[in-house]
Amino acid sequence: MPHPLLTIENLVVDFGSGPGKTRAVDDITFTVNRGEIVAIVGESGSGKSVTSLSLLQLLPKKDAHFPSGKLLFSKDGLKPCDLLGLSGTALRKIRGADISMIFQEPMTSLNPVFTCGDQVMEAISVHQKFSRAQARERTLELFRLVKLPEPERMLRSFPHELSGGQKQRVMIAMAISANPALLIADEPTTALDATVQKSILELLANLQAQTNMGMIFITHDFGVVQDIAHKVVVMYRGRIMEQNTTAEIFRNPVHPYTKALLACRPILHSKGTLLPVVSDFWQPGQPDFQAKVNEHKASIVQPDNGKALLKIEALRVWFPAQKNLLGKATAFTRAVDGVDFAVMEGETLGIVGESGCGKTTLGRALLRLVPATSGRVWHNTHDILALPKKDVQALRKEFQIIFQDPYASLNPRITIGEAIQEAMQVHNIGASNKLRQEKVVELLEKVNLQSDHYNRYPHAFSGGQRQRIGIARALAVDPGFIVFDESVSALDVSVQAQVLNLINDLKREFGFTALFISHDLGVVRYISDRILVMKSGLVEEIGAAETVFNHPESAYTRKLLNAIPGNRPHAL
Repeated sequence: MPHPLLTIENLVVDFGSGPGKTRAVDDITFTVNRGEIVAIVGESGSGKSVTSLSLLQLLPKKDAHFPSGKLLFSKDGLKPCDLLGLSGTALRKIRGADISMIFQEPMTSLNPVFTCGDQVMEAISVHQKFSRAQARERTLELFRLVKLPEPERMLRSFPHELSGGQKQRVMIAMAISANPALLIADEPTTALDATVQKSILELLANLQAQTNMGMIFITHDFGVVQDIAHKVVVMYRGRIMEQNTTAEIFRNPVHPYTKALLACRPILHSKGTLLPVVSDFWQPGQPDFQAKVNEHKASIVQPDNGKALLKIEALRVWFPAQKNLLGKATAFTRAVDGVDFAVMEGETLGIVGESGCGKTTLGRALLRLVPATSGRVWHNTHDILALPKKDVQALRKEFQIIFQDPYASLNPRITIGEAIQEAMQVHNIGASNKLRQEKVVELLEKVNLQSDHYNRYPHAFSGGQRQRIGIARALAVDPGFIVFDESVSALDVSVQAQVLNLINDLKREFGFTALFISHDLGVVRYISDRILVMKSGLVEEIGAAETVFNHPESAYTRKLLNAIPGNRPHAL
């Protein structure tokens, strides 16, 4: 019998040493066969990426230690080699050739000062004896294989000139350039919209089937797993909780943690119910702890009073695409191109669409964070777009925004308590610093953080915690309208459930109106009263959330719904 392509035996990975030692991976064992896609699933910090980086010895040598375990790799099925025991020279022959990796963030993986073509050609030349002309032809062939538009142009393009999905395709082309036996895909579709994600998943599955390579697919999204994997390994805090075939995991999950990850996906729950979270199902040290999902009570039901908070009329936001020698714009990118709709008081209006459809630009234009080209945005009897600059300050208090990347929107040099208090000082809220500090502590507790977090800096928090800080800062000025711009898209599924529950609870308590922007129709359907679908800067469809989700009128909306991983709506 030939040896498996990869066998991980009792792998242990520690960071640091002595009393401060952290065990990132704790005695895990599983195999990957040729022609098999194995998904490793778990929350952030579960050890998924550490496991994959261990295979290629990409962890920092000073900090990472391997007290025990073997990483047995056998390309041809004959005698396996232990990757942990290889020299640097031997490893370099395997990296990128026999074992290749697609990283989560393509922009940080691609060198911004070299063209995409040069970077793929370099990868080809390192592992294969190709001339530059041959490497160029092979790169064009790969670009066609991964279905990049205009391969010749892509060859000359720099990474910043490509969309997120196109950059990920360049990374896939680079990863498969030497025909690897094992491909590791580390969250390759996390930040992509549903239709691009679907195309990337189909591409990876087709390439894997054509070449019979093994694949390790790392993700926190069970919907993606259902679409692509043959086998699933579920990890939590460095340990394997459960592993089985994909069909069996979905049909009959055994471990409470697996059941929790499967149950907390928003697409499975109706609006007004609390999403179950991991602690509802399982707590470490209590393996039999099990809660019933149907015990959750309705969290929020918004009345429809028929009064519009905002009325948007013929709103356009155009950006110069080309300029003449005098600097005058001769062509425009029509990010938002004449939209009309209303946002009703107390509702959550979801805006959904593919990347580049104009949804984020629309949200920012309403808050005057980007200048509108034309149109009107009525708030009470005032046109927001026509307000003089001196009156915009008051608008900033009434209208708030929570950005997609909470770390980038927090000042790393000040504590999170100071960041929240700063917003209150700007708008003269609170009679003294002491009262403001007390309000900040109260807000931190409302978003499920602790009072002693006040003096910590942003880097000391997880992504989900930083998003909670962003919510607390927005609430500090008691706004009537909040824009959530892709606020949960980068969070793993259990943290996403916690944040969505929090938004619903705070909305019930504070009564604000919300604009919820996302590319995830499952999340938008769960959180929203109505859904507005955008395409190419225009409103494609608008209606009640359940109506748009279950009975879409537009072919484009049906396309978005059909791209939701793992859960194809039966109405389609």
